[in-house]
Amino acid sequence: MNMFQFLESAVRDASNELFLTREKITYAVFLEMVKKRATTLAAMGVKKGDVVGVLAHNIPEFPLSLFAIWYLGAHALMLDTNLTPFEYDNMTKHAKTKLVLAEKSFFYKSANFKFYDITTIDTKLDPALKPAHVESEDIATLSFTSGSTGTPKIVPLTHYNLTECAVSLEDMNQWLHRGDTLYGFLPMYHVYGFAIEILASIHYRANVLLQPTINPKDILEDFKTYRPHVIPAVPKIWEVFRKKIIDGLKQKRLWWLASFVLKFGPFLKKIGLGFLVRKIQEPVLAVFGGRARLLIAGGAATKPEVETFYERLGLAFIQGYGLTETVGPICISKPIKCRLPFAFGAPITNNECEIRNKNAEGIGVLWLRGHQVFGGYLNNKEANEEAFDEKGFFNTGDLVSMDKNGELHFHGRQKQVIVTDVGKNVYPDELEALFLKIPGVKNVAVFEHTVKGKTVAYGVFQVEDGMTFEKLEKAVSHANRKIASYKWVTHFAMTTKDLPLTSTQKIKHHKVRENLVAGEYPTKRD
Repeated sequence: MNMFQFLESAVRDASNELFLTREKITYAVFLEMVKKRATTLAAMGVKKGDVVGVLAHNIPEFPLSLFAIWYLGAHALMLDTNLTPFEYDNMTKHAKTKLVLAEKSFFYKSANFKFYDITTIDTKLDPALKPAHVESEDIATLSFTSGSTGTPKIVPLTHYNLTECAVSLEDMNQWLHRGDTLYGFLPMYHVYGFAIEILASIHYRANVLLQPTINPKDILEDFKTYRPHVIPAVPKIWEVFRKKIIDGLKQKRLWWLASFVLKFGPFLKKIGLGFLVRKIQEPVLAVFGGRARLLIAGGAATKPEVETFYERLGLAFIQGYGLTETVGPICISKPIKCRLPFAFGAPITNNECEIRNKNAEGIGVLWLRGHQVFGGYLNNKEANEEAFDEKGFFNTGDLVSMDKNGELHFHGRQKQVIVTDVGKNVYPDELEALFLKIPGVKNVAVFEHTVKGKTVAYGVFQVEDGMTFEKLEKAVSHANRKIASYKWVTHFAMTTKDLPLTSTQKIKHHKVRENLVAGEYPTKRD
């Protein structure tokens, strides 16, 4: 099955059911719109095997264009909306792109390709135009995981990879139901957003509420108006909402009561005081529209206290793990009691894992194999030889361990592991989680750096206005005492500027280090 056939199957089963929530577009109407967009693209010369870029926010024309591209047997190049024209030119050149469908705000003069306004309304339908013959192993999407300004590392995902991801998402059937409304503000150019918002919606015959901005005011208004059942987000967003909820309760002088009720909720229900728990839960859940049953986190590790907070509100909170190379969520956690920190579940249906080269603590490198794992980087033999073994397992480069519940735990990236001069391994994620608890610290990046000839764990702290080096040094010193001395961060820089982040809100450690070396972050000696 290819992706267009995947959509056709859903239309046959749910033709008059809602697909695009805000626009009130049914599955059948969406299919007709896809055929009209395919007619437009065919008239522009797009044919099987061509590469067509898509550069847009989460608007209806994004999925519409993807399915039209696949209708013609072409490949969709997923372009990050946060890049520069220089990067787009480099990417489209390497991918041999002939056309880019984009919002007009992204238009610029390029010698590599032509722009087409993705928001154009298609009016013609060529009844003689038939879907191209596309095999399941043909390329559906192309994504850059690196090399937007230099040598590329391009991930081709096949129609099989995408449709099998949808099949694997059946593992979420206890929370996701037919006719549900999924909230869609995670960028679809990123495979995590596409998988959860489009693949899951179509697989479950659900509808998706697309939101092109991340403005909290717009999001909260959407929650109130459309009352979504399932809300995926990156951990940072869940932290923001948690803080807003707690601040609101504090303003009403109800946080002391709420925190008590949420902490002892199960016990209160047992002794007949469930009404008290509901009295606290219901107004808080109203923030999400009152129908939310499942919150999904992905793209980075979620703090345990954030996950616990939402679960005590009566919401299922699960974490997904995946990479562009695995069509996003290849591991999904399950709500269980006594979850250990930073657990992200285990591989979902038709996928498997191995943890290799474990140390004394049971931490090793995660290797994955399965229907969702891509077949190799495009035209990059050297990268593929490093990434795959003879059995077809893919090296994620992520360090994990497995707990007694069979759930995997994230311990950082293998390449980011700091090896001290005495041979000790230090995991940046562990330290960053510790330092983020310091009042006044908004974000932090920890990485390997050389100071006076010694390899150390170095920290760059993004802080609020009013923070001083003296205050921060005291707080860091206090935090250091909670961990083994070889992990201590005793060298650091401080800035009030935002640290560079990826589209999924992960810190770009290499870029932070480059900025540090370039003198962009003040240190104590400055």
